[in-house]
Amino acid sequence: MIFVCLGNICRSPTAEAILRDLARAAGRTDLEIASAGTGRWHVGEPPDPRAIATARDRGVAMDHLGRHFTRADFAAFDLIVPVDAAVRRAVLALAPDAAAAAKVKLLRAFDPAAPREADLPDPYYGDRADFEVVYDLCVAACRGLLATLPP
Repeated sequence: MIFVCLGNICRSPTAEAILRDLARAAGRTDLEIASAGTGRWHVGEPPDPRAIATARDRGVAMDHLGRHFTRADFAAFDLIVPVDAAVRRAVLALAPDAAAAAKVKLLRAFDPAAPREADLPDPYYGDRADFEVVYDLCVAACRGLLATLPP
C-alpha cells in the first residue's frame, strides 16, 4: 500500500512509519508500505523535522525520503491511501481506469471513530502540537487499516 499526501514530508510519511511499526509488531513482514506526494516540492528530502521528532518521541523511526506519486503507482500497489479529499481528487485524476480508482480509500476511513469522509489535517503550517494530533489520528487509522488486511 502507499499513503499519499501533498508534499510527502508530514502526513503520508508519518502514516507509513506508523504502519510499518504496527505491522512489524504484528509479525506482518509481508506488507509493502510506502508513501508519496502529489507535489514534487520535496522529492528526495527527509520528512519535516517536527514529524521526525514526534515519531521518535513515540519510539517510531522515520527514515523516508520524499517521492512523487505517479500513474505507475496504480500498478505497483493494491491499496492507495490519500490523507484528504483534495489529495484523493489529485490521485483519482491519474487513475488509468475504474479498477485503479477502486484501489483508492481515504486514510481516516479505516478509523472506526472518525466521521465518514474525514480528512487528516495538514500540520505543516502549525506547531509541534499539530504534529502530535496528526500522529494520534494516523495511529488510529493505521490500526484499523491493519485489522482489515487478510492474514
